[in-house]
Amino acid sequence: MHHYALLLLTAFAFGDPVLAACNDAPRPHVNWRHCDKHGAELRGAELPGAILLRANLAGADLREAQLSGADLSFADLRGAKLGKARLEGARLVGAQLDGADLSEADLDKAVFDRASLVDARLTDAQLRAASGYQTVLRGADLSHADLSGADFRQANLDKANLTGATLVKTQLSDASLQEARLVKATLEKTALNNAKLAKADLRGANLRGASLANADIYGATFTDAALGSAIWVDRRRCGLDAVGSCE
Repeated sequence: MHHYALLLLTAFAFGDPVLAACNDAPRPHVNWRHCDKHGAELRGAELPGAILLRANLAGADLREAQLSGADLSFADLRGAKLGKARLEGARLVGAQLDGADLSEADLDKAVFDRASLVDARLTDAQLRAASGYQTVLRGADLSHADLSGADFRQANLDKANLTGATLVKTQLSDASLQEARLVKATLEKTALNNAKLAKADLRGANLRGASLANADIYGATFTDAALGSAIWVDRRRCGLDAVGSCE
């Protein structure tokens, strides 16, 4: 009896996947660690605080699901439907979200460092104060999304669509935004130090007070972009009324 209790205690302490209750119905704090839920119909499911570490949720329907505070680290969510899902404060570290639909999802303060969201859809999504360090968002659609105060240092946003997105005080230092579309995006006081912006489209963008020190802007378009008080690539400060070029 003592040996059995010790095994249970050890399993709990080290997160042994055998403790996952894969057949449990959706509920808050459910433990679906390592469970195969690919293609599952979970629309509107109440899963706040759920443990979904390394779960297979590829192609699952999680639209409008409540996943605030859930742990989806290293989960497979490729092609999953997460439109209007609530993911505030969720952990998605190393998660696979290529081709996933997160349009209008709430990802405020979510952590998806080193996750992969290639060609993911995040239109009108909320990512305020989210952490996406070294996250791959290549080709993702983030049009009209709100990334204010988010940390995307060293992230890959090549060819991403950020048209009309809000990136106020967003951290994009050392990020790659080559050929990214940032038309009419709001980048006030955004850090773009050492960022790769080659051939990026920043027409009509608001870059007032932003820092582009040492950024690569080869072939980038700044037509009608507001650059008042921005720090330019050569570290000089642009004029208060600078538009289109640093003057």
